[in-house]
Amino acid sequence: MVPEPVTASTHALAGVGATITPEQAWSLAPLIAGAPFYRPGRKIAGRFQYRRPARAPKITRALPKQPAAVMIHGTDGSVSTLCLDLDAPTSNQQSAATDAARLRALLTSCGIVFVEDFSPSGGRHLYIPLQERLDAAAARELVEAMGLIAQTLDPSPHQNITDGCIRVPGSVHKSGGHQTLITPLTEAYAILRRRNSATAVAALRRALAPQLDSIRALKARSAETVAAQRTGTLHLPTPTAHSTSFLREVAKTGSYPSKYKSHSEARMAVLNHFAGGGWTLERLQAAMPSQFPGLVSLYGDQSKQDRLLHTEWARAGAWTQKPSPKQPGEKDASINNTSPTNSQGGTSERSAAAIHQLANDLENVLYAVLDHRLKERGREGISLRLLIRGLLGYMRTRETDVLDVGCRTLAAALGKHHVTIARLLPVLVEASDGILTKVADAWHKGADVYLIQLPEHFQQLARQLTWHRGKIHAVRPVFRALGDVAALTYEAIERGRHSPTSAELIRSTGLSRSAVEKALYDMEALGMIHRDGRHWKTTATANLSALAERLGVMDDYRAQVSRNKRDRAAWHAFLERFTEARIEEADLYDAEQEEHWMPPDDQFSLWLAA
Repeated sequence: MVPEPVTASTHALAGVGATITPEQAWSLAPLIAGAPFYRPGRKIAGRFQYRRPARAPKITRALPKQPAAVMIHGTDGSVSTLCLDLDAPTSNQQSAATDAARLRALLTSCGIVFVEDFSPSGGRHLYIPLQERLDAAAARELVEAMGLIAQTLDPSPHQNITDGCIRVPGSVHKSGGHQTLITPLTEAYAILRRRNSATAVAALRRALAPQLDSIRALKARSAETVAAQRTGTLHLPTPTAHSTSFLREVAKTGSYPSKYKSHSEARMAVLNHFAGGGWTLERLQAAMPSQFPGLVSLYGDQSKQDRLLHTEWARAGAWTQKPSPKQPGEKDASINNTSPTNSQGGTSERSAAAIHQLANDLENVLYAVLDHRLKERGREGISLRLLIRGLLGYMRTRETDVLDVGCRTLAAALGKHHVTIARLLPVLVEASDGILTKVADAWHKGADVYLIQLPEHFQQLARQLTWHRGKIHAVRPVFRALGDVAALTYEAIERGRHSPTSAELIRSTGLSRSAVEKALYDMEALGMIHRDGRHWKTTATANLSALAERLGVMDDYRAQVSRNKRDRAAWHAFLERFTEARIEEADLYDAEQEEHWMPPDDQFSLWLAA
C-alpha cells in the first residue's frame, strides 16, 4: 500500500510529508473520528493527558494549536474507523516500523485499504475506515487480535468506550512537531471516502481466525476459573508466575478478561499484585505513565485516579496482609450462617456471596431499626420504606453494592411517578443513617450512583439478629391496585418468623389499625391470604401475577414502562444533538482561517466519481 521509508527518525521520515501541511492533513479528521468532537491535550500533574472537557470542541477545518485527539467511538459505542496505535519504545525505535510493515502486509492481503501517519516519537497510526460501523466489542476483538501479531500495538483506545481517542494526521504532538501523513493526501481522502466494505472486514476476520480463537479461549478459561472460585472448588491464595505476568499485562494494556466484571475489579487485582510484590505507592505512581498506561486507562481520567488511587492502594495493602487460607481439613471457628464470607481470591471487591450477606444484614437493620424510624414520617415514610426495599432488591439482583438505577426504573418498580422518586431519594439518603450514600451525580445517559453499605454502628446489631427467610420486594404489580399498606402487610405475613395475628401485624408494620384491617379484608377477599384461627397465612395457590392481570393493573404497568422508554429515547435524541451532530460543510469552514487545502485536479475528481 505504502512503500516503507528507509530511515526512521524521531522527527520526520525522509521524503515523507514534505508537500503536505499539517492543516491539510487535519482536514481528514472528521472522516476518521467516531464522533464530531476532539479533546485538547495538556500536561496535568506532570503527565500529558486528554481529559474529558465540560464541553468538547467540534472538529472544524481550523487546526487546533495544541495536541488534539479525536474520539474513536460514537455515543452508542460503535466505531466507524479501526485505529491501530503502534507505540515506539525508547529502547527500540524501529519496532513500530517493523510491526507496521507486518500489519500492512496482512491488511493488503485481505483487500483492506488504510491510511497511515507517523508520530514524531517514532510511533505509527494505521486507520481502517469502515462502510458499516462495528459495535465496540467486535472492534475491540479485532484490534486485540492484531495486537497478537504486532507487539507494539496498543489496544487501549478501543478498550475504553467513553474515553478512547487518538491523535490524527496533522495534530500537534506533545513533544513538538505534528503527526505526519504518510499516505498521499489525495489517496488518503479517497480511502476515507470509499471506506472498507463488510466483505473486506470479513476477510480480515478470517485471516485473524487463529488469533481470535486464542482470545476467546482465554476469556473462556477465565470464566471457568471464576466459576470454580465462586463454587469454592478453586482457590488462588498466592500469585503464580503465570498470574504475575498476566496482571502485569493488564497493567500495561488495560485489557482484562471477563472474570473481572468492571474496571474497578481489574484495578484492584492489579493493585493487589503490586502490593503483594513489595511495591510502594510512590514507585507505582512514578511507573504508571510510562510502564503501566493500561492501569491509568482503567481509572478513566486523572481526577478519578487522584480520588481513588490512595484508597484502593490501602485496601490492596490490607488484603495482601491477610493470613493465608486454611489448609484442607482445618476447621473454621465461624460456624453460624452470619459469619463473614471467606474471600475466594483475586480481588478485594465484594463477591456475589458477600453481596447477598450484606443484603441480609441490611434487611435485619431495616426491620429492626429503619422501619420504626420511617413510620414516624407518616405517608412519606411508607413510600421511603418501599423505596429502600426496592434498592435492596436491585442490589441483590445485580450482585453489587453500587447502584446506578434511574428514577424511571424505580418508579416502574414502585408504581409511582418518577418525579416522586426523584424527591424521595435525597430524603432517604438523609434518613438511612449512612446506609445509602450518593457517590456520583447523573451524567449524560447515566443515572445518579448510590453506594449501599452497612455502617459501623449497625454491624453488631446485624450480626446478632437472625436473617429473615424469603425475598424482599419493592411493590409487586398487584399492589398497585391494593396500595402500599397492603404491600407492607402482605410482606409481614409472608416473611414473618411465624404466622402473625392482626394485633402483631399492626405492631410490626407500625401502620394504623383501620388501614391494616382494610388491607387484610381486601387481600382475603382476593384469596391472597386466609385465616388459620387467629393467625394470618399466605395462600400457597394464589398467583399474584394472575391477580394483577385480573385487576387490570398490568396494563398500567406496561403503559408506564412504554412511557419510560419513550422519555428515555427522547432524552437520548436530545443528547445526540450535541454529540452526534452531522458535520456540514459550513462547520468545516472558518472565515478567518487561511485555507491551505487544494482540491484534487479534474482528472482525479473524475476517477473518484467513477
